Amino acid sequence: MIRRFLQDRRGNFAVLIGVAIVPIMGALALAVDYSELTRQRAATMSALDAAGIATARRVTEGATDTQLIAYAKDFFEANLGTVEPANTQLNVVLPSNNTGGGTLKLTATLKYKPMFLPVAAMLIGRSSSDTNVDFAVTSEVRLKNTLEVALVLDNSGSMAYLGSGTGDKRITLLKAAAKQLVDTLAAQASQMKQVAKPVQFGVVPFSASVNVAPESDEKSWMDTSGISPIHHENFDWSKMTAANDPLKYAQKVGGVWYKRGAGWGLSENQPLTRFSLYADMLAESGREEIPGSGQRECVKRKGNGNCQKYDWVYDYTYTTSQFASWQGCVEARPYPYNNDDTTPTTSNPATLFVPMFAPDEARHLWFDLNRDGVDDLNSDNFGYSNNWWTDWADTNASARQSDMRKYFRVKPYGSPNAGSGAGPNYSCTTTPITPLQDVTKLEGKQAIVDAIDRMEPTGNTNVPEGTAWGWRVVSGGEPFTEGRPDDEKGNDKVIIVLTDGANTYGDLGSTDDAGNKSTYAAYGYVGKKFATSEPTTRLFKGTSNAINKTNYSSSNYTAALDEQMQKVCSNAKTAGVLVMTVSLDLSESNSSEKKAIDALKACSSDSRFRKGPDGQPAKLYWNATGATLAEKFKEIADELSNLRIVG
Repeated sequence: MIRRFLQDRRGNFAVLIGVAIVPIMGALALAVDYSELTRQRAATMSALDAAGIATARRVTEGATDTQLIAYAKDFFEANLGTVEPANTQLNVVLPSNNTGGGTLKLTATLKYKPMFLPVAAMLIGRSSSDTNVDFAVTSEVRLKNTLEVALVLDNSGSMAYLGSGTGDKRITLLKAAAKQLVDTLAAQASQMKQVAKPVQFGVVPFSASVNVAPESDEKSWMDTSGISPIHHENFDWSKMTAANDPLKYAQKVGGVWYKRGAGWGLSENQPLTRFSLYADMLAESGREEIPGSGQRECVKRKGNGNCQKYDWVYDYTYTTSQFASWQGCVEARPYPYNNDDTTPTTSNPATLFVPMFAPDEARHLWFDLNRDGVDDLNSDNFGYSNNWWTDWADTNASARQSDMRKYFRVKPYGSPNAGSGAGPNYSCTTTPITPLQDVTKLEGKQAIVDAIDRMEPTGNTNVPEGTAWGWRVVSGGEPFTEGRPDDEKGNDKVIIVLTDGANTYGDLGSTDDAGNKSTYAAYGYVGKKFATSEPTTRLFKGTSNAINKTNYSSSNYTAALDEQMQKVCSNAKTAGVLVMTVSLDLSESNSSEKKAIDALKACSSDSRFRKGPDGQPAKLYWNATGATLAEKFKEIADELSNLRIVG
């Protein structure tokens, strides 16, 4: 009996079950809780990702920081599903740079409360309060940056020189490098199908001035009424009085000069402006014999004075046409507006842009005023290069240049032509600005490529004026409005400035009877003030005491332009614009070229990604030779690409 009892194992199963039940139930509890934990973690991560993408859209729309944080929290909690929002905590780290994309980082902490684990813990003698599980998940969204780039490219005469280390002209090398840059960024941008205009480029050719296109003559940002303080800088209308000519005179009313008298025809009572001058200057462009008119005249005489040959001389009717049209170049606005992006408005006339009109300089181009074969004017030569009309009278050089009556004479048929490049568009040598174009579109990219190909080198170098217009091209306000709003987040505005030399403005040396002190360009004549109350001329206005305001040498002009360049660069960078600068074929061993290098380096922004040897942010400046220009532009492409990385 006893032996059978000891050998009977039927009751051991219950004992074993009793012994094993604790670990079995614990494992089951762990499995269930782990499954639920995994599910809640996945739900939290999905809600976090969704909130990150949605909030990133709001960032680019310009929502405030407070709005963004509230929006992210609401969106996150709305997508948690069965996860209790009370068990979560969301932390939002907004992009560090407001107008250049950045990373949006969202972190959620979840406090998971197990269902079975507390019971299992009690079975093994542990406190149920130790069973809560905390974990964190993170989602980062690299904003899909858009990019707007203005290529501000030197078109001065020295760009026709051969690039060092090559057999090609600098302008040819620049065209190739610039087009490759556009190709690279356009190829990258084409992958961003869901973003409108991901990369836009504009082109700003510059030399002594900048061309905003002749089609701009009626734009609201142009001075079409002659109200800018610089509009009549070189003009003297005071001699066009009713006493001298009651049919055609000028009258100043409220700061505006008007046409008065019936002699003006349909334009009577309209403002006298640079635009009206272009329209009113006429030249006899053709003539036609009047049948039955004329008379026999001696055209060749004998030695004794008797006529040897007679010819029939007809009377003619003459047709006239406009002598010249505005080619699109504008003068620099008076300080401080020459160096900023202030919106042009008639309520502040100094902010309006004034068309360039190079005065006819002293010396008569033709001399016979009434076709009687006898010269009415003398042949005095004052040595000026831009002599393209006849002066009103035989007076001094200053009066000859400024007396406005001369422009309303008609240039006679067959009279001499002005010299090459002379005329009211003197120093307007570049092709027009090409506004921002979406280079992911075939037509947009082609417009930029065509603009680059049209560039031709001639004239002096005015880097600050080119830089200022580069800023105006990428900005969202007038005069060019193709850019996104300046405060739009997730968008970078970039100016790339390339030049092969120092700033230049033509001086005149000692021969200058009219007191111009320079050739005419974007700052007018350095020797002329736009108002008698002005302490200095426009080129020197706003410069430091280091600039001698009575030194009319080319080196002092360069120093003044360098200071103007630093002001426009500083203003642009303060406004959030990235300024990249490139010097071409300049050597630090040459003292004057080193000054140009230093000016460009100081003008440039700091890189957001690269560090210099000193551990500080690298300057966005490249010193290129003709042989290395393409390589440097590839580095610029890499820098621009980093601004647009989508993670």
